[in-house]
Amino acid sequence: MSFRCLFFLFVYVSTIVFSCKSQQVTYPKEPVRGVWLTNVDSDVLYTPEGIKEAVKLCKESGINHIFVVTWNKGKTLYPSKIMQENFQIPIEEKLNGRDPLRELLNAAHAQNIKVYAWFEFGFSAENNGFGKHILEAKPHWAALGNDGKVVVKNGFKWMNALDIEVQDFMLSLLKEVIIQYPDLDGIQGDDRLPALPSECGYNENVIKMYQSEKGQNPPHDTKNEDWVNWRAERLNQFQKRLYTELKKLRPAIQISMSPSIFPWSKEQYLQDWVTWVREGWVDMVCPQVYRYDFTKYQKEIQLLVNEQIPADKRPILVPGVLLKVGKYTPTETFLEQMIEENRKQNIQGEVFFFYEGLKLHPDFFSKKYKNY
Repeated sequence: MSFRCLFFLFVYVSTIVFSCKSQQVTYPKEPVRGVWLTNVDSDVLYTPEGIKEAVKLCKESGINHIFVVTWNKGKTLYPSKIMQENFQIPIEEKLNGRDPLRELLNAAHAQNIKVYAWFEFGFSAENNGFGKHILEAKPHWAALGNDGKVVVKNGFKWMNALDIEVQDFMLSLLKEVIIQYPDLDGIQGDDRLPALPSECGYNENVIKMYQSEKGQNPPHDTKNEDWVNWRAERLNQFQKRLYTELKKLRPAIQISMSPSIFPWSKEQYLQDWVTWVREGWVDMVCPQVYRYDFTKYQKEIQLLVNEQIPADKRPILVPGVLLKVGKYTPTETFLEQMIEENRKQNIQGEVFFFYEGLKLHPDFFSKKYKNY
């Protein structure tokens, strides 16, 4: 063998060895210190100054992920061609002439804070009159109960999440936002995406699908186990489609979901998110472990790590922690207990609902997260 051949063989082998060694080096994944930023009970998104102030406080508090609402009350909080085409409402009216998502991306990325577009409203269609334009324009999108009426649960009317046209619409919004904002770090669904109240599923097209597969009508009992499983599996397949198609468009985009706790999520909203985790259809899962005392919080966390999430999927678990709702905020002792329980279970991060609660604990987070 010539010297030249030996030289190139040496370079080739050295490259392989170096590559293998490099792949063996594992760097700790950045722990998620997140907050949800909403347009309810908060005015942050309604002025550029508010956005800058929010980013500043997040940075000072050690927050490195912001999950910002981009779909709520049946309207987007970014300029949307899809919403203009379907409902002639390109953005929430108060935000006309602005692009809060772009403003937040610019401000947050300047501080090395990641931004996820949070589609909070999900498959819900109306709440206290907000969003009523959806079913007024698309009445065939309504989710029907066993009485033939539009389902209302906890004040929300729902779109039929088992309908392909409704699914296509929701997926089109998700695709629009990741294309329109190529520097967006991720998207997030929650307890309404993908989700559907278990009282739903009695639309004609859904009944026909069930009859075709089962040879009988759906049970009148909305909590019938087989009926729950059948509908949940259709939402599972939508989650798989969502994950697959978004990753095809942008492989680096992170797909996060923040469902209710399991199995309540499946029984009440057909959210079988444990399957999403097991099958690899989600990059980060943030179950809403919203509890008002430590014993109950601890119990849910231990269920998550011991029964619901496989050990090899544990790194994607980032629990949702209640920081403020109405006039409630946890004591700093309780906050400390919840965070320490997460660390005890080798959970390295959490997401707090929601941003305004940071103001109620001005020193806690900056001290707690000072090393991150």
